Amino acid sequence: MQTAICVDKLSKRYFLGERTGAYRTLRETLTDAVLKPFHLLSGRTCRAGRLSDSHWALKDVSFQVRLADVVGIIGRNGAGKSTLLKILSRITEPTSGSAKIRGRIASLLEVGTGFHPELTGRDNIYMNGSILGMRRTEIARKFDEIVAFSEIEQFLDTPVKRYSSGMYVRLAFAVAAHLEPEILIVDEVLAVGDQAFQKKCIGKMADVSRSGRTILFVSHNMAAIRNLCSKVAILDQGRLTFLGDCEEGIARYLETSGASHKAEIDLTVHPNRRPGCKRIFRKIRVLDSMGRPTTQVPCGQPMHFELSVDVPAEMVDLRCGICIADSLGTRLFSISTTLSTSVLPPLVGCQRLVCSLADLPLVPGQYSLSVNGGPPYQGDSDVIENAACFEVIEGDYYGNGRLPNAAWGQFLVRSEWSAHKSETYNNHADQLILAQS
Repeated sequence: MQTAICVDKLSKRYFLGERTGAYRTLRETLTDAVLKPFHLLSGRTCRAGRLSDSHWALKDVSFQVRLADVVGIIGRNGAGKSTLLKILSRITEPTSGSAKIRGRIASLLEVGTGFHPELTGRDNIYMNGSILGMRRTEIARKFDEIVAFSEIEQFLDTPVKRYSSGMYVRLAFAVAAHLEPEILIVDEVLAVGDQAFQKKCIGKMADVSRSGRTILFVSHNMAAIRNLCSKVAILDQGRLTFLGDCEEGIARYLETSGASHKAEIDLTVHPNRRPGCKRIFRKIRVLDSMGRPTTQVPCGQPMHFELSVDVPAEMVDLRCGICIADSLGTRLFSISTTLSTSVLPPLVGCQRLVCSLADLPLVPGQYSLSVNGGPPYQGDSDVIENAACFEVIEGDYYGNGRLPNAAWGQFLVRSEWSAHKSETYNNHADQLILAQS
């Protein structure tokens, strides 16, 4: 099959701490020339007499994408995903290597990419289409579909500088998807839209892929990647570590980038802590029904989460919560001090908080948990996403010897069934069956 994208040893290097300005003095230029030989070997450079570290956003990335492939690009923040898309979209130049594109590209990388803020939505549709290489007659033919999809007809003749971020996304995606590019590149920008519009965009991209066009899709939503993509590419610290089957790629990514699979996790240096928060969490432990640290809990059995916290003296009204998510990151349920029948006393200093579940209602599988805690109604609470993970294994949840599995759904619910004799009444031609209990 014909190749749509061919990337060969693509690399992109940035200099950290580099000073940019409108001009440089003769002294700065001479200083750079003198110091440059001393820093080349160390991978550092000197800008205006100041050292700058270099960072390889991409390093020797090579792959091919065939025509009509839908490839999901996944990886941690800073892995090089957006840099790769910007190079493919011809927004930035690579430091070395090459990227050959066969076909017309439409890219949606940032909110309002390619829009002129002073022009109306109507004008930007025509301008964006022209940038993509469309003739005016082609744009006019698709115009009504674009407006209907974006759902902003009321604001079509309003300058886009007055649009909200959601309206930007709606119009930008509608233009990119409806003007029939051979290659569609979409970044995580869809996360800005509301849930209904995100679902609509996923459906549109599925339609685009079925029409024989190529899609590169960057997202942290593994469910969307699984539903849309046929292949997955994993980037890790600027290098391509996997390109292949979607299910296998997602499994590899979750294994390497998920929460620590340990019974006891040190939270003081956890990489997923939200910046700028008041740190109170120190450690978390997953405990079985006997209070022993574990990473595996049978479904239906009691389990406990133990949080070690250090509460400053001024924080006496502490609220804590734990959110459980499945292997794709879908949040299943939350448990917190505000949703509990028990009331915690005022806490100060080092404390151990234990949250107990009488019976775990989850089917076998891998799960992660996030924690949050702090004073109520304040934005600086301590939040750690994917703080830890645990595995739910088979257990006799119903007490009848039948072991539940993932095919039964996400949750296990106990129920009672009974049978009662019914009476049948004939009313003209109709038959009414009344079950009496």
